[in-house]
Amino acid sequence: MGIRELYEASKQHALFRHFDRLNNDQKLEFEKNLDEIATKNAPETLLQDCQKAIELSSANSDETDAIEPLPNTSYGTCVGNPELEEEYRDLGLQEVHNGRVAVVLMAGGQGTRLGSSQPKGCYDIGLPSKKSLFQIQAEKLICLQKLAKSPHPIPWYIMTSKPTRGPTEQFFQENNYFGLAPSQIVFFNQGTLPAFDLEGKQLLLESPTQLVESPDGNGGLYRAIRDNGILDDLVARKIKHIHMYCVDNVLVKLADPVFIGYALKNGFELATKAVPKRDAAESVGLIVSKNGAPSVVEYSEISKKMAEATDKNGLLKFRAANIVNHYYSVDLLQRELGSWCTSMPYHIAKKKIAVYDNSADSIYKPTEANGIKLEQFIFDVFPKMDMNKFGCLEVDRTAEFSPLKNAPGTANDNPETSRVAYLELGTKWLKAAGAEVGSKSLVEVPGTLSYGGESLERYKGQAFSEQLSILH
Repeated sequence: MGIRELYEASKQHALFRHFDRLNNDQKLEFEKNLDEIATKNAPETLLQDCQKAIELSSANSDETDAIEPLPNTSYGTCVGNPELEEEYRDLGLQEVHNGRVAVVLMAGGQGTRLGSSQPKGCYDIGLPSKKSLFQIQAEKLICLQKLAKSPHPIPWYIMTSKPTRGPTEQFFQENNYFGLAPSQIVFFNQGTLPAFDLEGKQLLLESPTQLVESPDGNGGLYRAIRDNGILDDLVARKIKHIHMYCVDNVLVKLADPVFIGYALKNGFELATKAVPKRDAAESVGLIVSKNGAPSVVEYSEISKKMAEATDKNGLLKFRAANIVNHYYSVDLLQRELGSWCTSMPYHIAKKKIAVYDNSADSIYKPTEANGIKLEQFIFDVFPKMDMNKFGCLEVDRTAEFSPLKNAPGTANDNPETSRVAYLELGTKWLKAAGAEVGSKSLVEVPGTLSYGGESLERYKGQAFSEQLSILH
């Protein structure tokens, strides 16, 4: 069956209304692009997946779902418990030292909402040093390698997308990989999926020779790890533990030894970090037990009464806010990655999508949602885990989570809040080390000097009175 016949068998005749107007080269390009998509996902399968996703989106949460906080055996914290934190850290540092830890970064997004055309990781949040998110994170890796006295560079797998791959690699090259060895960095692309009309029955054209495609969501990480040979590379490098995170968190602790030690000590094969909700009304996804399995639920899935309920310590009963910061054992991925890739559901996002109208031979730019993009969620594998192999570590928001989501000048999660969070944390570390910092002063502590507040004793008694300064 030819490629045109394959699509027309799935009632996609409308894609070819303009086909006879194309020249031979354009026809070949169009057929090649359609074939590449069909090789990954047959048109009939794509349409079925879209219909399932539409049905899933219209199904309300079952009122019989038993949503409870995670059991104590799967929920922990070492905030306020320095002895436990040290125990976990020592375990994790030993794994880093032995070359058993790798980091996976999800960096496929562009800085469009920030007013930037660059990949989001290239963004400068306005620190005195003008460092990008990528540089801040690279320096954390360098510092951790020194802290663990590791003879093994920590592998850093960076998942990009089709539009960000080239600019991201170029940015690293131009900045000499921020001091890291080029061999320890592996770039790979997340997958894409075609877009559909609002009924989920018709694929959309971007141009006369190309369908509209968009990234397949953060849940596409699993398929990307499989299809790009990342799992094979991890096994070849004898990696046992993976830390996965998103590029937009300026306070992220890459390959956090405390997190690695927490999972190792408790025998967890998949773990996640959470921060306490700011208040009962904060609109965040929550990490819970749903029908006895670990899950992430939207804030809208729990009642106001449940959201405001407190435990015996006066804390919110449902407080574990999801920050997409995960641990995976490589053993788990070797066993389950294949089944995850084939069984994870798709979700729909209704979007305004510029499309090529092949009847009018023009680009149509809508003013309201006219199509559906499919995506997968990374946490949809949580319910597949046995609860005794799943853990959630609650961490201090001010020390580990300040996401960059919104444009400058917005209410929260913007460059200004990220910048202040980073500076305030470094300043707090300096004060704890005995430095004398003015009440209105903020000091940037480079990641090359300290990973988590350690190694700053030499600044004891040193005065910092400028409003903004950089530690040297």
